[in-house]
Amino acid sequence: MEKEPGNTIKSWSESDRPREKLEEKGQGSLTDSELLAILLRSGSREESAVDLAKRILKNVGNDLTSLSRLSVKDLAKYKGIGKVKAITIVAALELGRRRAIAHVLEKKKISSSKDAVELFAGHLSDLTHEEFWILMLDRSNKIIERQNISKGGVSGTVVDARLIFKSAIENLASGIILCHNHPSGNNKPSQNDIDLTRKLNDAGKLVDVKVIDHIIISGSTYYSFADEGML
Repeated sequence: MEKEPGNTIKSWSESDRPREKLEEKGQGSLTDSELLAILLRSGSREESAVDLAKRILKNVGNDLTSLSRLSVKDLAKYKGIGKVKAITIVAALELGRRRAIAHVLEKKKISSSKDAVELFAGHLSDLTHEEFWILMLDRSNKIIERQNISKGGVSGTVVDARLIFKSAIENLASGIILCHNHPSGNNKPSQNDIDLTRKLNDAGKLVDVKVIDHIIISGSTYYSFADEGML
């Protein structure tokens, strides 16, 4: 850690310092605030990097999903965090999201709604606007492609059935999983969501592309039409 005026980490025992603790005991032994403190490197005259990290996490309810929604400008508002530190944090969280997506893609097969959620949650759970995606699968439920269909505002996005099934047919998909997010925090489907799912389900039968599921992601929770018997 860089030298910190006031409440300095340098004065702590080596076993309690985040960097030394990670090196000696591994990253799994560190708390969220300690990991964040390593990214921060230093705090301010009033608080150490760990104390600053704790304050930031407390302000987002100690929820990493909420933390990942903060922009560079949001983070830079904290005393002790400049633009460079804010960019470092945003970049680290983005790497975490991409790792989560890569983990699911490595499986190459979707066996449950949870598998699909893992593929989309890293991106959709953090957004402040709605996006609609599809996941195209072959007859063995192996992943062919995923595609963003539309982006909208806080309360909704326009979905064109023709674009969905054009992509599915071009990619020779046997089935698709629909997925969109609710920035409001409520994962329950609206009547529009229910009507759209029925419409797409019926359209899929006409072109022999099965709608396997429709998943709504909201923060750390989700709703699966298939799991709830809505398909």
